[in-house]
Amino acid sequence: MTLHIFPAIDLKAGQVVRLAEGDMARATVYGDDPAAQAELFAQAGAEWLHVVDLDGAFAGESVNGLAVANILAKTPAKVQLGGGIRNRESIARWLDMGVTRVVIGTAALENPDLVREAARAHPGQIVVAVDARDGMVATHGWADVSDVSVVDLARRFEDAGVAALLFTDVGRDGLLKGCNVEATVALARAVSIPVIASGGVTDIHDIHALRKHVSDGIEGVISGRALYDGRLDLAEAIAAGRGDA
Repeated sequence: MTLHIFPAIDLKAGQVVRLAEGDMARATVYGDDPAAQAELFAQAGAEWLHVVDLDGAFAGESVNGLAVANILAKTPAKVQLGGGIRNRESIARWLDMGVTRVVIGTAALENPDLVREAARAHPGQIVVAVDARDGMVATHGWADVSDVSVVDLARRFEDAGVAALLFTDVGRDGLLKGCNVEATVALARAVSIPVIASGGVTDIHDIHALRKHVSDGIEGVISGRALYDGRLDLAEAIAAGRGDA
């Protein structure tokens, strides 16, 4: 069984950036050509890319659409896209443009019917982002924290037909603190939906630790800063995810 590696391309004002704990004021710029970065990841063997329109997450609508379109045009990798996608029209538009999966975050909490309708209309193409601060769901680009627990939100979509849950420990994201394996596995065991881990990946040890739990329902892991800073080699991570290293 394979743990899929999702290299992250986070977009802010058309640039490739990484945030610390989701704070837009704490952004590190890693490049101004997202499509070229996508090509590099694909050349290293990435089958998936996790692309986030950070400005869109705060604006509630697409802001970096041109950058996303350029990524779609330049890379053979499958694109999982999130950030400000909060209605059926924008979901359909991105899927029609070639996005493989759309990630719904804030809208999953505020408008769960949207998730269910979209999952029925686009089987296997809807991912629900379950972002957590201290076990509670964070929304609106992680700026707000709700009174709903991560597991409670996830269970609302057990029968919806979503492709996966994307679980991010916001307190670790972009800080290289190590992935919160325990919380990720606990979520995967609590629901029947595959879970993608995100937040805090530091090095190859996180990949090995998560791969041990593929049978628990861990489908993949997203990595950003560790890849950009050279702490994690993408080709090595992909091999480890397959169990080859």
